[in-house]
Amino acid sequence: MKILLIGANGTIGQAAVQALGSRHEIVSAGRHSGQHRADLSQPDSLVALLDAVGRVDAIICTAGNLHFGPLTEMTAEQFNLGLQDKLLGQVQLALAGHRYLNDGGSITLTSGVVGIEPIRNGANATAVNAAIEGFVAAAAIELPRGIRINAVSPTLLTESLPTYGPFFPGFETVPAQRVGLAYQRSVEGAQTGRVYRVM
Repeated sequence: MKILLIGANGTIGQAAVQALGSRHEIVSAGRHSGQHRADLSQPDSLVALLDAVGRVDAIICTAGNLHFGPLTEMTAEQFNLGLQDKLLGQVQLALAGHRYLNDGGSITLTSGVVGIEPIRNGANATAVNAAIEGFVAAAAIELPRGIRINAVSPTLLTESLPTYGPFFPGFETVPAQRVGLAYQRSVEGAQTGRVYRVM
């Protein structure tokens, strides 16, 4: 199986590579690293990536920027960061990407626990993650040729605790290896329209 993975160098991306890389060909892409360059916030960049990589059996996205900050100080421009990058970037990837998938292929997007468990300073992240999950549910009933689409929604990773722990008081963490298994389940399994919550 040939898998395009955007965000392969991040903590979650590396976990997906670990879960899938021994059995499948991984083509990595990222804004600053990977075999190919791609910017989620630039639709033309995604199309150029898909053209360069060609036909694949699966597309995974573990990338996407968000804005974290107090709601009462947040500007529309700051809120728009998450909309243009993590939300619309992944949506655009699915809208264009299904044309490059072989029959029966799959798309796996990434949301996050704050989509259902809001945190302080996380209004942008909650809105974006919830929207990604809504998109996946709707897209699953329309994609042609047996193409599947799912999302992985991890909670705080144990490996990310030193950096993001203060934003998630009282949250249990999960090891990255467990999150990687959710991507394996999405790619190698048979379900569609699902949100795999790793909590």
